[in-house]
Amino acid sequence: MSKYQLDRRARTTIFVPAARACALLAIIFACNACASAPRERALRYEIVATHPHDVSVFTQGLAWHDGKLVESSGQHGHSALMLREAARSAPLTRRALAAAHFGEGVAGDGRRFVQLTWRSGVAFVYDLALRPLGRYSYEGEGWGLAYDGQQWLMSDGSSRIVARDRETFAPRGGFDVHDGGRPVTQLNELEFARGRLYANVWHADRIAVIDPASGAVESWLDLAALRRGFAKPKGWDEAEHVLNGIAFDPASGHFFVTGKCWPVLFEIRLLQDQRSATP
Repeated sequence: MSKYQLDRRARTTIFVPAARACALLAIIFACNACASAPRERALRYEIVATHPHDVSVFTQGLAWHDGKLVESSGQHGHSALMLREAARSAPLTRRALAAAHFGEGVAGDGRRFVQLTWRSGVAFVYDLALRPLGRYSYEGEGWGLAYDGQQWLMSDGSSRIVARDRETFAPRGGFDVHDGGRPVTQLNELEFARGRLYANVWHADRIAVIDPASGAVESWLDLAALRRGFAKPKGWDEAEHVLNGIAFDPASGHFFVTGKCWPVLFEIRLLQDQRSATP
């Protein structure tokens, strides 16, 4: 079963003969949910520009360095790491992975790039021109990767973010991500910007904005409108071609976001001082 296939789980329906009991239980559950639910805040944004994106690229990671994008593509036999300009979908440089590896998140520390793989337990290291430098080994699955200025931050599809040593990639603790006390799972592509960790949530159109000191989700960036805003290319899979890929340009303060096999790369600006509470 692939990560990109939904598990089919048996569903069991429980029948309660007493309608009054059902109503009472519903009230109890609703009250508990209200008591524990945080007052979620949604970030507002504006689209600054749209750029072309190669629909054959199953985007798993996105990073920004020195005016260019570094993009990791997934799927066995199609995984690669690419260096490209935002205005052009064709890469300047492309490094293909062996068919045994499924490319995942990528991040840079200013000296090199590290690209994760899903289940190979291998992270590939490249210089800034995408020339191979070596590899790291790790246990478990690799999903998203970011660099916070001191260490790597890595997701594995759970609610856990593992901190890793900059030089050795050895685990150095980490934190659990939660929203109002509830764990936020399936954390995918990551980006660190302005002291916060931005995380795609697999199969969701929202990005969680996380305080790395506490693991708390401070706000959400709802980008559902982006996926509705372009014509779907041939072979489009509504279930799997989801939002994934976040890169931050500190010079402009803009974010670049896209998705798996999307025809568009969006350049957006967050309206930090214009937040609205969601119902």
